[in-house]
Amino acid sequence: MIEVENLIKKYGDFTAVNRISFDVGEGEIFGLIGPNGAGKTITLRVISTLLKITGGKVKIAGNDLEKEAEEIRKIISYLPEDAGAYKNLTGKEYLEFMAEFFDGGKGTSEIVRKGVEIADLGERIDDKVDTYSKGMKRRLLVGRALMIDPKLAILDEPTSGLDVINAREVRQLIKEYAAGGTTILLSSHNMLEVDFLCDRISLIDDGVIVESGRPKQLKEKHDAENIEEVFTKVVR
Repeated sequence: MIEVENLIKKYGDFTAVNRISFDVGEGEIFGLIGPNGAGKTITLRVISTLLKITGGKVKIAGNDLEKEAEEIRKIISYLPEDAGAYKNLTGKEYLEFMAEFFDGGKGTSEIVRKGVEIADLGERIDDKVDTYSKGMKRRLLVGRALMIDPKLAILDEPTSGLDVINAREVRQLIKEYAAGGTTILLSSHNMLEVDFLCDRISLIDDGVIVESGRPKQLKEKHDAENIEEVFTKVVR
């Protein structure tokens, strides 16, 4: 689903991402993790077609990122860490508005129904977004990201701001979507979440991938009890 080969992203003389390569299989949950400023969010934005690459190649479902960005946008969904929703709309109105961009022949009513189900806000779905807590907004945004059944969902800190119960439910949703064929590329600072969700991970630091593998393999390789311990041993 994703092929990244020697990806470079520069801002002037600063190299934010330096010749990284990785691939993600269809239906896989792949974690790109690292400390703040490591280059992971920039990489997610590149794959989401929001940033142009400086060098290297990226393909999504066989489509070249530089030449076929429009085709890629039809099959992906991106949830940024700092995403917001239109505060003067109700939750349902927001989902209806977003569904108009992703009809795909299904009809917006079915897409919105699924978004409402995923957000699971009960009667509050009819309240304005500016009355929502941070966790409620995040659930709404997760609903927006997954309601279109994307082939590739790119999720940056998917459970940010959620309490334990809601975070657990969202993780289970992610697992279910992957089992249904959706490929998941995610980033998270919650290493327990990464360990639970991801089939494989790559650790990025200073724009370079410094370690990759399955969580179990990495824990064995670094004699670590959990991915958080692997992270602290490998990064910086």
